[in-house]
Amino acid sequence: MKTVSVFLADGFEEIEGLTVVDILRRAGVQVDTVSVTGDKTIHGAHQIDVQADFLFEEMDFTQADMLVLPGGMPGTKNLMEHKGLRGLLEAHHEQGQYIGAICAAPSILGRLGFLKGRKACCYPSFEEKLEGADVVQDAVCVDGHLITGRGMGTAIPFALKLTEVLCGEEKAGEIGRSIIYL
Repeated sequence: MKTVSVFLADGFEEIEGLTVVDILRRAGVQVDTVSVTGDKTIHGAHQIDVQADFLFEEMDFTQADMLVLPGGMPGTKNLMEHKGLRGLLEAHHEQGQYIGAICAAPSILGRLGFLKGRKACCYPSFEEKLEGADVVQDAVCVDGHLITGRGMGTAIPFALKLTEVLCGEEKAGEIGRSIIYL
């Protein structure tokens, strides 16, 4: 079974994080929501509290097939400030394992130097933070093991692309049709 960790910090964009969790779980993927705040209750950008499955410190990420970063502010800033998460992202990137980021969160990948010479997309006001990237206007962009999405309005296609990467095009299409998306 594929395993994905979705990282949550106070100020995350609820739709971006929870759409990924919902769609991947529908596809049969083991999805763990992981708090980087030291508390399992995460306060979303729009005052929606979410209960994470685990604290960062409780997790063993060695079996994670993918790491996912939802955007939102100040959620993206809070994710970037977490030293343990930055180290995990660096290790995952060095091993060529999948990393997904949407909205403002691809800026984290830019700051860490992952996007040099790669195509990527993000929320328009964060494009200058995609250091070294060839910025595209696509709803979702896949370049190797990095998957980026533009924002809340692209949360479903982003989550379906993550599903396709992990489970295949047929499964992603099946999930898309079941939610009346395709």
